[in-house]
This record gives sequence, C-alpha cells and structure tokens, in this order.
Amino acid sequence: MPNPNLTEEFRNIFNTKETPQIFFAPGRINLIGEHTDYNGGHVFPASISFGTYAVARKRTDQQFRFYSMNFAHTGIIPCSLSDLSFNEEHDWANYPKGMIQYIQASGHDISSGADILFYGNIPNGAGLSSSASIEMVTGVLLENLFNLKIDRIDMVKLGQKVENEYIGVNSGIMDQFAIGMGKQDHAILLNCQTLEHEYAPVNLDDYVIMIINTNKQRTLAGSKYNERREQCEQALADLQTALAVQSLGELSKEQFEAHKYVIKNETNRRRAKHAVYENARTIEALEKLRAGDLQAFGELVNASHDSLQHDYEVTGAELDTLVETARKQDGVIGARMTGAGFGGCAIALVEKDKVVHFKQNVNRTYRDKIGYDATFYTAMIGDGAKKITEGEI
Repeated sequence: MPNPNLTEEFRNIFNTKETPQIFFAPGRINLIGEHTDYNGGHVFPASISFGTYAVARKRTDQQFRFYSMNFAHTGIIPCSLSDLSFNEEHDWANYPKGMIQYIQASGHDISSGADILFYGNIPNGAGLSSSASIEMVTGVLLENLFNLKIDRIDMVKLGQKVENEYIGVNSGIMDQFAIGMGKQDHAILLNCQTLEHEYAPVNLDDYVIMIINTNKQRTLAGSKYNERREQCEQALADLQTALAVQSLGELSKEQFEAHKYVIKNETNRRRAKHAVYENARTIEALEKLRAGDLQAFGELVNASHDSLQHDYEVTGAELDTLVETARKQDGVIGARMTGAGFGGCAIALVEKDKVVHFKQNVNRTYRDKIGYDATFYTAMIGDGAKKITEGEI
C-alpha cells in the first residue's frame, strides 16, 4: 500500500493551511540473540524501513491534540499540558502522552501544546515494536519543535521508562535502543545491562531479509516468558555455588560446559545452555558480518532457531513450520524465529531473485499444515528516529 500524503492529511484533520514538520521512527527486528537480554547477554537488533510517521506543528495554547490514521475511529484525542496522566480512554495516545510527560519531568521546557498526526505502517501484531516506535518518534518530534537538546541514549531510556512505569509493561531496553540508535545498513551488538554497543555492517549484496508473520495470536507468551526467566534464575543460582558470576551472559561456552553439572534440574540446564550459547552466537555474528561472511552469519541464524526450539522450547508448530520450510528453499542461507516466540515472526535470508518462489512455496506448505496464510514483508535496514521531508515518505 502506498503511503498517503501526510501533509495533506494533517491539514484536513486539523483544519489548517500551515505546513507541518514530519518525523519518522522505525520498527526493529532482532537478527540474533533471543532471550539473552534478561540473562545479561547481548542482542543484535536493526531498525527497519517500516515504522511510525508523526506530522506536527506547535500550538499557541497548552493543548495537545493527537490523531492516528491507524485508529481513525478514535478521532482526535485532546489533552492539556497540565494533565498528562495516564487515561485508559486515551488508548494508543497514552504512548505519546507518557513521552511528553517524562521529557518535561527530566528538565526540558515544553512551552506549549501541539497538533500531532500519527501514521504507522508496521504490520499489526507482528512483534516489530510499534509502541517503542511511537515513543521514539514523539521524542524526536518534541526535540525539534521545542529546540530541545536531548542526549539520544537519555531519550531511549525515557522511552523504556514510559513502557515500564507509565504504561506498565515490564520490557527491556532493546526496542527503544534499536529504534533510537539505528543506522542504515548496520545492526547493533548491544549489551542490555551496560548499554555498551557496537555497529556491524550488514552488506546483504544479493540477499534480502524476509520477515514472515505467522499470524498466530500470541496467548501463552506472557506466562511462558516468566517461567523461562525463573528457570534461568534457578540455573544461575546453582552455578553461583561454584562460580563468581552475576549473570549467565558472563559465561563462555567452555565455562558453562565445565560447570553445567552443578545445575541440578535438567530442564534448567538446557535453558541456561541456550542463554550462554546464544550470547556467544551474537558476538560471533558481529565478527562474521564485519568480515563480510554472510554464509557463516546464516549458519549462526540457523543454530539460534535450533537452540530456541530444543533447549529453550519457545517456538511452536507455526514458527517451526515456517523455519523448516524456509530452509528447504533455493537461495536461503538462514532462517529463525525472532522475538519472544510462541507466534509472532520468523526471519529468513533469501536470495533476491528467488523471493517470488520462496513466498509461494513457504506459504503453500504453511497453509497446508497450519490452516491459514502467513504474511511476508521484505525489510530494509534503515536509520533510527529522525526528522524527514515529505519526499522521504
């Protein structure tokens, strides 16, 4: 679907002839490093070409007015600069409201209200992080409209704070970091604890990153996610009887193999093995991409899924069907689930001129086995949140 003329939409919705400013924040995919963040390890995300556009102009009064083309039925949602508290009736608009409140509370002067139109082209329910995208586009918008100087990592932290404290979702910092700090044609090796990070060039040459949405409603993810965290914590507690470590992410594969016997429960041992080996894969992925070895990177991607399937057990029939079928296709050098699991998306590295056959073949098998279609998106790796022009939409 072609993107609409957002300036025109803005003028119609807010009944003005003024030319607004336009901002964009991407969504993100995690290329490798799954369920490593809360285990003290690394993740390896990249910002993508899908995302959230925000079109805005300052007002002369204290009123903020929010409108989303994706939720047109909610109409214009107004609020005052003097009351930015969470309001269930404001639905999606709580994300930008939280960002305004926290940026102001951190000492930045927001002197008036604004009219803001949002438009997102991130596929719904795909787990590509639309909420963090709204938070970061709001941050960049405020920075520009009110001439603020906000350190980008501080803005990333405020986005996470909105998610954790204002909205009440206990998520990590990866989404906001990837979206705020993204760089075209690069992925980010990020330590979620220390925020140390390095950029890795992703030169895909004749390949594309295909995102494949299972279109499965995720219901079990929350409870299973908490269960996996507890299992890893128990494994760590056992290891701490023999090793002076604060997290599983500190262990090399060799250290783990030498001490895994102290983890009493066999299931917990497999969970910990995934965390340790997956962290090692993310660090190796950086080396392989820097060396331009896409084939070796594809092998790490495959190994990641196998570990998530067998050691961490968070895949399920839908994701496994997609990944197994994808790997059998011509021109595929790697495929894995991405995200928390139990639904959501898989990614595959596919040769450009094989994409049409890839989609047809994978979807045919998926529909035969699962009973409904998957959805396919080609992701380009783009820049993080920034101001843009109408021509860049």
